[in-house]
Amino acid sequence: MAGAPSATSEKLLAAILVSLDDDKAEDVVQIDLRGRSEMGDYMVIASGRSSRQVAAIAEHLTDKLKQDYGVLSKTEGKETGDWVLIDTGDVIVHVFRPEVREFYQLEKMWAPQGAAADAFR
Repeated sequence: MAGAPSATSEKLLAAILVSLDDDKAEDVVQIDLRGRSEMGDYMVIASGRSSRQVAAIAEHLTDKLKQDYGVLSKTEGKETGDWVLIDTGDVIVHVFRPEVREFYQLEKMWAPQGAAADAFR
């Protein structure tokens, strides 16, 4: 996109966190994947209170990243709103309904060793 600022993974992460905060996402967790995974630099996990809010958070986020950074995100799950995966390339975002998030417990799988027990209780 002409005139769009370059989107480093850190800039994308900051924009994602602001968007999630603006849309009242809950329990936002960011996990640094650099050196641990080839799929991206960061993972962000957040919750919405309902399927409708989860879908709206995802929609707003993908629109904002496209407008502000020219980033075309791949999304999955927006139709049902239980768990939406947003892949920006450098930052992977998961937005869940709380029950679905509790079931999959991605934080525990991806958090650095030792941090999971303390940070996610």
